[in-house]
Amino acid sequence: AGCIAESKLKDLLPALPILYVKAVPIERLETKNMYECPVYKTAERGPNYVWTFNLRTKDHQNKWILGGVALLLQN
Repeated sequence: AGCIAESKLKDLLPALPILYVKAVPIERLETKNMYECPVYKTAERGPNYVWTFNLRTKDHQNKWILGGVALLLQN
């Protein structure tokens, strides 16, 4: 709980639960066990990039990078 995990079988676009978002100064930013997840406006990724969102992970971030994991701001 509290970190990114595999989706259920055949659930290709699971919804992210409601999150508490807090700005943190760069010098206090924890990067250990984090996946820098790209956020896009739509599924057409390239020009629709918005920002990067740090998500906690128990796995190495390469797992999520190779899986193409991203957050989308559309339904």
